[in-house]
Amino acid sequence: MNFKFRQRLRAGEVLLGTIVTLEAPEVVEALCHIGYDWLFIETEHAPLAPPAVQRIVQTAGDTPCVVRLSRGDEISIKRALDAGAAGIIVPQVNSAAYARLIVSYAKFAPMGSRGFGLSRASMYGLNAEDYVARANDATSVIVLAEHVDAVENIEEICKVEGVDAVFIGPYDLSASFNKIGRVHDREVLDAIKHIRDVCRAHGMPVGIHGATPDFLVSHMRDGFSLLSASADIAIFAAGARHLLETLRGAKP
Repeated sequence: MNFKFRQRLRAGEVLLGTIVTLEAPEVVEALCHIGYDWLFIETEHAPLAPPAVQRIVQTAGDTPCVVRLSRGDEISIKRALDAGAAGIIVPQVNSAAYARLIVSYAKFAPMGSRGFGLSRASMYGLNAEDYVARANDATSVIVLAEHVDAVENIEEICKVEGVDAVFIGPYDLSASFNKIGRVHDREVLDAIKHIRDVCRAHGMPVGIHGATPDFLVSHMRDGFSLLSASADIAIFAAGARHLLETLRGAKP
C-alpha cells in the first residue's frame, strides 16, 4: 500500500485523480504513466469484483488507489484494504454514527476492529508485523457526502476521529434534492458550499468529482483538494468521438 497518500491528503495537498471502471491493466498503466496522483477505483457503479480490484492495485504500483465501495460493510472494507488499497471511499455516509462504524472496520485495534488475514497488503504474512504497526496511520478513510441528510449532519461527521476527508458526489447530491444531474442548480451549489465551509472550519480536507475541467478548476480555487476528473471510459469515449467528428468534418 502507499504510505504517503494519507499524509498528502491530510496536509491539504491538491491531489488529481480519475475514476477507473475497466478491468484493463493497459488503461491503468497509461493513467499511471500520465502522472495522476491517485486512482479512484469504482466498485459501486462498475462491475469490478475483489479479484479485479486487487489486479488494478497491483498494476498501479506506486500510484495510490482508493476504492469506492458499494457499501460500508465490514467485508467490503476488509477486502479493499487487504488488496493493498491506500484507502476507501464509502458512499451515502449521512450520519456520524455510520462514519464511526466505517472507521472501526478500517482500523486495527485499539482504534478499530479490523481483522487480520494473509493478504497482499501484508505480503501474504511475510511483512505482517510491520504492516499491522503502520496500517492505521497509512489507511485513508474518505466518506461520501451525497445526500441532503449528509449536508444536515456534516458538522458531526467532521468530528469523527479517523475520517480523513469528505468527498462530495454532486450527481447523487443533486438527486437527493430531486434535481438529478443539475449540479449547477443554486440549491445544490449552496449545499456544496455549506459542506466545504464546515469542512474548512474543522480542518477537514474536502474533495469532489467532476466531468469537466471548468467545474473542477472552479472548486479547486474554492479550496477543494481531492479531485476526481471524469473516468477512464468517458475519457476514451470523448476522445474517440472528437477524433471521428474532426475527421468527418474534414471530408472533401
